[in-house]
Amino acid sequence: MTEQDQNNLESISVGTKIEKDVAVAPINSEVSTENNDLSKASESSSDKQLLENTNKASKRKFANGRKKKSDNYNTERRKKQKFDKESDKIKYGAREPALDENGNPIPKSERKPKRKVAVLFGYCGTGYHGLQFNGPEKTIESAIFKAFVDSGAISKENATDLKKNGFQRAARTDKGVHAAGNTLSLKLIIEDPNIVQKINDNLPQQIRIWGIERTNKSFDSRKMCSSRIYEYLLPTFCFLPPRPTSHLAQKIKEAAEKYPGTKRSDSEGDRWWATVIKTLEEKNVTQEKIEEAQNAIKDEKFDENDPNFLFLKELKAIENKFRRSYRISSERLELIRKAVSKYVGHHNFHNFTIGKLFKDPSSNRFMKSLTVSEPFVIPNTDTEWVSIKIHGQSFMLHQIRKMIAMATFIVRCGTPLNRISEAFKAKKMNIPKAPSLGLLLENPVYDGYNSRLVDFGYKEIDFTRYDSQMEEFKMKNIYDKIYEEEIKENQFHGFFGFIDNYRGDQSYDFILPGESDVQDSQKTEEEKDNENDIEKKEEKEEKDDNKKPLEKKSPVENNFDENKTVKESENLESVSESAEKVEINESKN
Repeated sequence: MTEQDQNNLESISVGTKIEKDVAVAPINSEVSTENNDLSKASESSSDKQLLENTNKASKRKFANGRKKKSDNYNTERRKKQKFDKESDKIKYGAREPALDENGNPIPKSERKPKRKVAVLFGYCGTGYHGLQFNGPEKTIESAIFKAFVDSGAISKENATDLKKNGFQRAARTDKGVHAAGNTLSLKLIIEDPNIVQKINDNLPQQIRIWGIERTNKSFDSRKMCSSRIYEYLLPTFCFLPPRPTSHLAQKIKEAAEKYPGTKRSDSEGDRWWATVIKTLEEKNVTQEKIEEAQNAIKDEKFDENDPNFLFLKELKAIENKFRRSYRISSERLELIRKAVSKYVGHHNFHNFTIGKLFKDPSSNRFMKSLTVSEPFVIPNTDTEWVSIKIHGQSFMLHQIRKMIAMATFIVRCGTPLNRISEAFKAKKMNIPKAPSLGLLLENPVYDGYNSRLVDFGYKEIDFTRYDSQMEEFKMKNIYDKIYEEEIKENQFHGFFGFIDNYRGDQSYDFILPGESDVQDSQKTEEEKDNENDIEKKEEKEEKDDNKKPLEKKSPVENNFDENKTVKESENLESVSESAEKVEINESKN
């Protein structure tokens, strides 16, 4: 082989190798790309797996953290419960084993079944700080609960915990207020057929249990009560007109002259005062002497032997004797009945309580009936009284006392009866509260729930079964206490006497005849009937509107409507209360 042939062969060989390399390169490049893709996919898969593992670990950690937090919370809660139990033991002696005289634990009493019941009871509130439990104060409920324990109706183990017995009252009464009938709902042990007698044996005579009725487990004496009946007693002399020389009488006279035909004539009251003044003049008691004596004891300190004080004391005794001998006429009694009938139905009573606005839905209440009894005379006092019974669905603070005061002022001042209807409107009136002395709860009513009790196989909650017992109790423990306290304290004359001589602001000018009364006096009967129909329609629309949410107002409007109005109402109320106390103290002298 020549040298040239050998060189050609090498070049061919090299070329072939290059071609092979060139041919293999793309293949290797494709394989490398595939390997890179697989590597990336592998990395992506591993990242995803790692993320999932991380999430699982986080979830486990979070769950463990929540469990730990929950365990800590439960531990703290158990500690707190244990602390509460310990503090209860210290505070009330709860759950501490009872010990005998030798310090040995007394064995627990036999477990007996407790039944949900309604306890019907009555009480005289004199000497008690109201009905409801009030710490160490002497209350009606504390006396009743103790009697339950002493008679075996509540086990001694449950004697320190009202919640265990489901204790609830139908209506709460304040200090000194009485109740012929009220209701408690709770769980009692009533296996003993003489349990009522045993409870009464452990109660004072001014608290009586009328009966115990079985109920279903969900019964609540307050929530299931459909309405309540209250009674208000007051002497008939409260309806006499103000003393002719009093400040209120002078303002009424001026208003009647300014608006002729608006004041109702009162010949009966005029005749009564003419007789009183004539008798005083016969005893040489004149208005000049009265004013002179009043100024003397007002400016100087005096004792009980002061001639001016003795003179005024004799004057009050003469007038009181005339008041107590007063007997109301049938015409005036009918006028009282017409006045209180204005309250019947659905009305806005925002003026008959404190802190309520006209647009507040809770100011609307429904009165079922108001009845005025025939007058009756209490023999030992020679004073004539009437009883006004108010049956309403529900009541607000001071509502009944303000209703009685309003109706009484309407009658004694000759104010048009329509003034009561005006009090249901938006205009603010500062109606004073009549004395609490004459107020008592007659009984709660369960008309709506009684049908359900019958369906459950239980008796109705009905106070009429105990009418004779309740009437006897009222005469002996309630009415007599009211009559005696009125003779002793002279509260009713003290209250109305203060209003008659009030010389402050214009708080009580709503009693006076006004321009609106002139317009009313000129209307025909047909026009008045049409207005009554419109008023009823407006009351219905107002009732529907009150079911809707209240409109949102600007801060300025809210500041004016709520803060100012409520504050003024509370200020006027405080003036009325303080004035009432001052006059009662004066009446004692």
